[in-house]
Amino acid sequence: MATTTAAEERDAARDAYNAFLATCPSRQLLDRLADKWAVLILCALGGDGTGGTGAPASMRYSELSRLVAGVSQKMLTQTLRSLERDGLLTRTVTPTVPVTVEYALTDLGLSLYRTTRQLRAWAEGHMDSVQASRDLYDTRR
Repeated sequence: MATTTAAEERDAARDAYNAFLATCPSRQLLDRLADKWAVLILCALGGDGTGGTGAPASMRYSELSRLVAGVSQKMLTQTLRSLERDGLLTRTVTPTVPVTVEYALTDLGLSLYRTTRQLRAWAEGHMDSVQASRDLYDTRR
């Protein structure tokens, strides 16, 4: 049985989830979280788009579909399934006629929502500067 030194164990622990490594599984998670639909769905479930108190609340599929403008039914379904698989939201089915399905953030999803909320707010608050930079860049090309 091979033994490892304390330095080797520290190196292994440091590299266990290092997104800069090509084989790191956190890259897949970052890819999912960098998706615009995931960010918007997390923000919607966090209460940003409801126009109310801004408190996290469960939402039905149709409510999410209306709130997140431009998302196709296929993309909304895929994104919701992926976020549920990652433990970021829950899907609750209520046996009514027709069946009611609601989505809500988990504690893990709520912790991520705080970050996505800041990212969305940054994008909205800095869009004019970004657009000016894009225009300047395009005129130089």
